[in-house]
Amino acid sequence: MTQLSYSDFYQVPNLKFDISKLRKDLDKILKDKSFSAPGKISNFGAISINRIPNDEESIKGHNQRGIYWTIPDEKGKEVTRDIMIDESKYTQIVPEFENTYFNEVYSILKKKFKLGRVRLLLKEPRSTLSWHKDPEPRLHIPIITNLGCSMVIENVAKHLPADGHVTITNNTKYHNFFNGGEQSRIHLVACVLENPFK
Repeated sequence: MTQLSYSDFYQVPNLKFDISKLRKDLDKILKDKSFSAPGKISNFGAISINRIPNDEESIKGHNQRGIYWTIPDEKGKEVTRDIMIDESKYTQIVPEFENTYFNEVYSILKKKFKLGRVRLLLKEPRSTLSWHKDPEPRLHIPIITNLGCSMVIENVAKHLPADGHVTITNNTKYHNFFNGGEQSRIHLVACVLENPFK
């Protein structure tokens, strides 16, 4: 029997956040903000935690999603979707997050990693992302999840528990995320600009 390799999932050692504080402040944020998606895109929801300094437009519309590549049909031809984003410009926390635990988490992560956009990403119950790849890896801190949620990178699926740990995933390979549960999944997700998988 073939042994599974989780080499595209890197759990960062000696880094763990308080999940109860994240959930408490998530509840506060969701009283004033809601998840949104560009255009009529379904099964995607984001709330931006950081932005280009003083640029409200940098967290609206297609700036929430960014460029990715996918193989949309049986022809097997890779196509590009959405717009290129200069991730390095996203350096300012969105004001609504300033007096929350998310600000502390963001400050710690910025000291340890070169980050681009940092967002709260929603995956609704019984939904999936497209099969796609991104320009850079992603850092995940699951906040709300269930056992029906898994990330699939190429042919390897892994559940990321909401226990405060930080996992970097190799999103430069084809992957998706599915939520097979009946509860929404919410992760803090950051673009990581220095690829630890190279």
